[in-house]
Amino acid sequence: MYTPERERELIELTRKLLQELEEIKRSDLEKAKEYTKSLREVINYHDYKYYVQASPVISDYEYDMLFRTLRDLEKKYPELITPDSPTQRVASEITGAFPTVKHYTPMLSLDNAYSEEELRDFDRRVRELTGLEVVEYSVEPKYDGAGIALVYRNDLFVRGATRGDGETGEDITNNLKTIRTIPLRADFSRFGISLVELRGEVLINKEEFKRMNEERLEEGLPPFANPRNAAAGSIRLQNPAEVAKRKLDAVVYQVSYVEPESKHIELHYEAIRMLHLLGFKTPFPDMKVCQGIDEVIAYCREWEEKRDLYPYEIDGMVIKVNRKEYYEVLGFTSHHPRWAIAFKFKPKQATTKLVSVVFQVGRVGTITPVGKLEPVEIGGVTVSSVSLFNEDFIKEKDIRIGDMVLVERAGDVIPYVVEVIKEARDGDEEPIEFPKECPSCGSKLVKLPGEVAWRCINIACPAQVVLRLKHWGSREAMDIRGLGDATAKALYNKGLVKDVGDLYYLKVTDLIKLPGFAEKAATNLYNAIQESKGRGLDRVLYGLGIRYVGLTTAKKLSQVIDDIWELKDMPLERLESIEGIGFVVARSIKEFFSREENLKVIEKLDKAGVKLRRTKLEKEGPLKGKVFVFTGTLSCCSREKAGEIVESLGGIFSNTVTSKTTYLVVGEEPGRTKLNRAKQLGIKTIGEEDFLNMIKDYVNIEELKREERREGRLF
Repeated sequence: MYTPERERELIELTRKLLQELEEIKRSDLEKAKEYTKSLREVINYHDYKYYVQASPVISDYEYDMLFRTLRDLEKKYPELITPDSPTQRVASEITGAFPTVKHYTPMLSLDNAYSEEELRDFDRRVRELTGLEVVEYSVEPKYDGAGIALVYRNDLFVRGATRGDGETGEDITNNLKTIRTIPLRADFSRFGISLVELRGEVLINKEEFKRMNEERLEEGLPPFANPRNAAAGSIRLQNPAEVAKRKLDAVVYQVSYVEPESKHIELHYEAIRMLHLLGFKTPFPDMKVCQGIDEVIAYCREWEEKRDLYPYEIDGMVIKVNRKEYYEVLGFTSHHPRWAIAFKFKPKQATTKLVSVVFQVGRVGTITPVGKLEPVEIGGVTVSSVSLFNEDFIKEKDIRIGDMVLVERAGDVIPYVVEVIKEARDGDEEPIEFPKECPSCGSKLVKLPGEVAWRCINIACPAQVVLRLKHWGSREAMDIRGLGDATAKALYNKGLVKDVGDLYYLKVTDLIKLPGFAEKAATNLYNAIQESKGRGLDRVLYGLGIRYVGLTTAKKLSQVIDDIWELKDMPLERLESIEGIGFVVARSIKEFFSREENLKVIEKLDKAGVKLRRTKLEKEGPLKGKVFVFTGTLSCCSREKAGEIVESLGGIFSNTVTSKTTYLVVGEEPGRTKLNRAKQLGIKTIGEEDFLNMIKDYVNIEELKREERREGRLF
């Protein structure tokens, strides 16, 4: 980003500005325009030296003087304020609840490898699918932080979001603006790019994390469990000024979406190098391009030895196919891309004492034994509880209360017992007795054929009702604001609801009875419940809490049925034939729809007017059965919005050209990869005008453009 010559110029300019501070403060509007431009340039440069390179060239006091002078000038002349000014990083007001935004491309998880053999299996699959004898990989550290997506339009940072469910995330733009390793302006236009979405991670430096916890202990506050949780919690604070105090960092490691498609991102390594040159903190200094899997394994082992010397928590290395032209060939599963994998470092272990066992009831009735430990630190995290999974696990390892146990954080995340140190037993250890009745409602527990878990199948079980209510109201399901844990418990304890269906028969006068609820709060919750009726079939299926039916599976189910009641009589074989649904998931769906108590809940929802069916346009729209892929820039709307229109008219939206694609819609400056792939497969390509002709009877094109401009997606 900064050449040696440019750095010298900026340092000289810094000295000049510091000498002229008093004169700057007295400047008129014309001179102030010049000074604000210079101040922004030097402050951005010093942010880069301090936060990205960790090599400041001026004192904190001198930096503060420059920053305050810029702030005072902008206060004096508000018309000089620009959205990318360093002073705009910290918002002055507390934000409201975070809105939800859709990512340009899904933020998928990575598949994991824990051994050399698993890495070699990954390489074998890649070679078989690409036809390559030796694959070129890019290898980089795997950061243990909070995932984010950043959008830049016309060089300006316009949106930042959390990972969310992978499809949509929370809009935390104001909070991310406080992180100085996220440029407010980046010169993407230099590379011919007008719109780009980046993937990254918000992190806390190990030393900063230690300092934060020392301060919290002094203030009598509980310490943060680990840097990842501290980072994730920090970016969701309601006051951006408080976020700024946490001294967060952000590392960007992927270009996930770009308009128009650019030759500068055809190689992953070069794409990250481009971001590095633009001033982002990236893995670039620690990345390596490896020829073949042997070089990959050697580099992973090298990093495993020095992981503790790294300033941030890393739990492995990420291996990506370097050439992006192979990404479409390799494709994705519903969970992860097939062109990347995470090699996880050996998990960290510690020995401690098992003090007691408690039994928890899950949302779908599963009884989980949880071991309470004498607290022990594992990999920088204080562990006091451990999952004992199920009765068979306890018997197999012969785990007893009072045992010394070897505890491991599997994948550096979930603690569990590796083995019992039987040599340490003194005879006072007690066998663990698994309950025969539900700890919550007292109902007799059952173990279904082929399963290892004991379950409470009482749908009115208090523990399950509260958890189901909370899940139903969650953002990913029916998004009922105000229906959190405390409200769900209060609704149940007051006898107002026994299942999610009862929610839709509540009145404002009922809700006022809840602790702490006045008329306004009761009215807001009532309105939120009523608004949720139109969420859609996929959200209902997810919200019902059917075992193994997550967001992706719910969406697939909603695309092959017209009415939720079809699942009641759908044969097991038909369910199994749906893409991504195997025997276990199909059996769980059949079990759910075979239970009378569950059907009664769905009947309540149906009578209340909750949307349990696809609309006529969604079923029989003009684009029914047609698969659309877009490339290049559209004049009517963003490609994301075009995809939503396709789905509302019965079509299928995809980002990848395959043999199932019906049309490739070509906008301005289209991507070469999609065009070549369409040509190879004989897929029909059409222009934007052709696409608009298909939808003009159902969509007001001019209103669409106005809406896109209001949302900032068109200029």
